[in-house]
Amino acid sequence: MKEPRIDTATGAGGKVAAVIVAAGRGERAGQGDGPKQYRPIGGRAILSRTLDVFLNHPKIDVVVVVIHADDVHLFKQAAGADAERVVTVSGGPTRQESVRLGLLALQAMRPAHVLIHDAVRPFADPDLIDRVIAAMTERQGGLASLPVTDTLKREGNDGTISETVPRAGLHVAQTPQGFPFAPILAAHENAHAIGRHDFTDDAAIAEWAQIPVRLVPGSPDNVKLTWARDIIMADQRLNAFRSTFPDIRTGNGYDVHAFEAGDHVTLCGVRIPHDRKLSGHSDADVGLHALTDALLATCGAGDIGTHFPPSDPQWKGAASRIFVEHAARLVRSRGGRIANADITLICEAPKVGPHREAMTAALAEMLRIAPDRISIKATTNEKLGFVGREEGIAAIATASVIYPGEVPE
Repeated sequence: MKEPRIDTATGAGGKVAAVIVAAGRGERAGQGDGPKQYRPIGGRAILSRTLDVFLNHPKIDVVVVVIHADDVHLFKQAAGADAERVVTVSGGPTRQESVRLGLLALQAMRPAHVLIHDAVRPFADPDLIDRVIAAMTERQGGLASLPVTDTLKREGNDGTISETVPRAGLHVAQTPQGFPFAPILAAHENAHAIGRHDFTDDAAIAEWAQIPVRLVPGSPDNVKLTWARDIIMADQRLNAFRSTFPDIRTGNGYDVHAFEAGDHVTLCGVRIPHDRKLSGHSDADVGLHALTDALLATCGAGDIGTHFPPSDPQWKGAASRIFVEHAARLVRSRGGRIANADITLICEAPKVGPHREAMTAALAEMLRIAPDRISIKATTNEKLGFVGREEGIAAIATASVIYPGEVPE
């Protein structure tokens, strides 16, 4: 949200402010989880979702949030970075008093108009706000509302129906409610001065102060979360349409080893007869070394040399499956599930095809995953480079791991 550009002397320029009322205790929603405006729906606090709509609306220049004096920590936790983008003020014992204090916080800025909105209406949308803003003039307010569709009954003193109330012309009031700033502040101040604290919304105060208020179409989605069940249903609604970003990570590894005199090579855990062997501190299994690096990469755990330094004599001649199994255990210790392992061996010889099934079985055992989640391929280097000259073997490995939770925003 851009910085307020309000002329403090005149209020000129048609600036619009918003007061978000968030000082209530939410007794009707139960006290077990704290004030309802801070309870999560769809993974975020109700108040956070409400702030989003107003802070990101292009026609709103400043937002004041009225909070309970005891809720400073809750507010900062719920609002996150948005806490620095709003003006906060402590509220009073009633909603009416909290609104008055929120309006007073805007007095020095003197915006042309102000929207007043309940924090526990998180589903107000930009079009609804636009409709209320469009209805306001220098002397007139705007009220989001819906026509009454249910049949209304008036209760008699004995608990029976005394009459059916005609619903023609009746509307259910919502928020935001918008007003020219100076008149609504004066109306609140006058009500406060004579001890009138019984108004149930700001449109009622405007009516009492003879400020005209135009009705504009509200939104059926713009529900007020009053009861615990309302919060549960809002959470279910958001989760049903929530985009999830599962934490799937991909790691890559590359390794190369030169040939030296010998009678076999070990590739992907399988001993293969050959006229030379691969040179290395361990068994020089180039495929498993690349896979170890790929697995470690998925959880930012360094590389194979970090865990098994070639300078350490205990790894001389060691089977490289030790390295892979260590990396797999590390992944699992962080909640990861290995989804796939893909290894490409780059060599002119020996032939890999006849040993692919044994390699796959060995890797399935090391990784504790099904064979159909393992891919082992081989290719030549078309006689080019050190691989083409049969001076060594290279390997490229890719591992996909799914970790708990979601990718953070």
